[in-house]
Amino acid sequence: MKSLARTTLATLLATAALGAQAQEKFTYMTNWYAQAEHGGFYQAVATGLYKKYGLDVTIRMGGPQVNILQLMAAGQTDCVMGSSDMQMMVARSGGLPVVTVAAIFQKDPQVLIAHEGVKGFEDMKDKTILIAPAAQRGYWLWLKGKYGLQDSQTRPYTFNIQPFVADKNTVQQGYLTSEPFAVQKAGVKATTFLFADHGWTSYATTISCMEDTVKNRGKAVDAFVKATMEGWKSFLADPAPAAALIKKDNPNMSDEQIAYSVGKLKEMGIVTSGDARTGGIGTINDARVRQNYTFLVDNKLVDPAKLKVEDAFRLDFIKSTRVLP
Repeated sequence: MKSLARTTLATLLATAALGAQAQEKFTYMTNWYAQAEHGGFYQAVATGLYKKYGLDVTIRMGGPQVNILQLMAAGQTDCVMGSSDMQMMVARSGGLPVVTVAAIFQKDPQVLIAHEGVKGFEDMKDKTILIAPAAQRGYWLWLKGKYGLQDSQTRPYTFNIQPFVADKNTVQQGYLTSEPFAVQKAGVKATTFLFADHGWTSYATTISCMEDTVKNRGKAVDAFVKATMEGWKSFLADPAPAAALIKKDNPNMSDEQIAYSVGKLKEMGIVTSGDARTGGIGTINDARVRQNYTFLVDNKLVDPAKLKVEDAFRLDFIKSTRVLP
């Protein structure tokens, strides 16, 4: 009996060891400091969803001085959080073999914030508009084409709201879940205009990986996608587990800011609207991607001779996931 017990114990220990070894290491790098906008990824860590799918996942923070694409190309992370699908197509056209496999945000949270009294983008033609240089090769081209805004109106946005607060004739860029909160806290009455509700079709918060990673580690990528989408569904239902990890990584993040951001994500359907209602969280619509590609080609941001749209995406992972909101 003692021999049988020892054999059973040895078997259990061996099984446990194999289970531990089965946790494949996987690293994902975000595009900014930890925040609620990254909540589903942190939730999947906090609640053990990645482990359920056989992964030992590390979430690494990006930041203003961090080139996440360069780090991924150097093998320091497996996949990254692209700001948008358009950004990833531009990178691919520029020679980086990056492939996008999912897009969490069905609506890009990019906004312009104006002082009260401004009713729409058409009312901004006589305003000074603060935007970051990167926007000049993105949504600013769309705003100019659709609403007749001019380059001469723009000044650099330095991620400081004080110039906007001090000048009522100023409009500034922002992220739906961030700058409007800071403006509100400053006691300024302002109106926020979400591009996505006016025809801007870019996806945001992508899972983008090197082509070799997708080809050679397809099972790990598939597991990461599936666990992440479950993480986002869980996060929107109860953000507390992720919030604790977010604050650990980014001690400057407050409970108030997290609550505001989560509220806006839910209120505006950033994750759960549109095709996500039937295709699941993270879904990517092929026709919409092609529309975004056409915008990039028309504005000479990508060279169609160097980029075929189908090379920049791999949609089978997210299509087989289908985590409905």
